[in-house]
Amino acid sequence: MIPRKKLEMLLEKLKEHPEPRVWLEQYTIPARVAANILYIACYVYGDVKGKIIYDLGCGTGRLAIGAATLGARRVVGVDIDAKALRVARINSVIADVVNRVEWILSDIEYLSGKSDVVIQNPPFGVQKRGADRKFIVKALDIGSVVYSLHKSNEKSRVFIKNLVEEYGGRIDNVICMDLPLRPTFRFHRKRVHVVKVDLYRIVKEGV
Repeated sequence: MIPRKKLEMLLEKLKEHPEPRVWLEQYTIPARVAANILYIACYVYGDVKGKIIYDLGCGTGRLAIGAATLGARRVVGVDIDAKALRVARINSVIADVVNRVEWILSDIEYLSGKSDVVIQNPPFGVQKRGADRKFIVKALDIGSVVYSLHKSNEKSRVFIKNLVEEYGGRIDNVICMDLPLRPTFRFHRKRVHVVKVDLYRIVKEGV
């Protein structure tokens, strides 16, 4: 068992996106939050070790690389941004998981395949309303179990519940978290902005 602090320290060493784009909502997930999500998936539910895992909208690869570090059999990170994936490849070398991680440059709408688990931090839909919808739909299409991070509010919870059930899933658990974000874009004024988020564990019905 890898200590949580050791995983967090490893993820903290990974490089961030050099030129994040606001319309893609490219915020680097804090190492502590990523480690917490992965620990819940791995040690509470047994959804990491030996599993095939997809990370949709993987960015620079923190969740994907963390899953590989915790013993996933194979991890596939998918992103539409080539620059992000170049950094993700470098990060997989830093973390020494090159042989267990594959990176795919693609819009997730065109992605096919099957996995045991999807772990994702999709756009919250701040810049484009409903941007997280296609991530939930695709995750349920390719994964048996889904961990998905979303902005926390009642309207969002109702929307996600209805969408999950429409596409053959059920919400097994919702875990509330704080997501501290450092200033990324010029219009950010606060040194740290804390966003309330929900981590959903979603199970495909019939699995």
